[in-house]
Amino acid sequence: MGSKIYVGNLPFKVNNDTLKEMFSEFGAITEATVISDRFSGRSKGFGFVTFENEEDAKKAVSEMNEKEIEGRKLKVNEARAREE
Repeated sequence: MGSKIYVGNLPFKVNNDTLKEMFSEFGAITEATVISDRFSGRSKGFGFVTFENEEDAKKAVSEMNEKEIEGRKLKVNEARAREE
């Protein structure tokens, strides 16, 4: 497992800073990105968090998967390479 995790089913008002804040308790984060629509700029409801080390990423997945944030259950797991 790498140190990058996928975070899905995010509330639409979550931005990069909020996402980083949500996961910072698990360890040092090098990057937190919410994916947004290219044209409208609106969040697509998912993002990625990259931790400095793998153990922190594993802990974040186990603690945050299925956690309810603003009425939405987060989907958190290891980020996989994009399929062509």
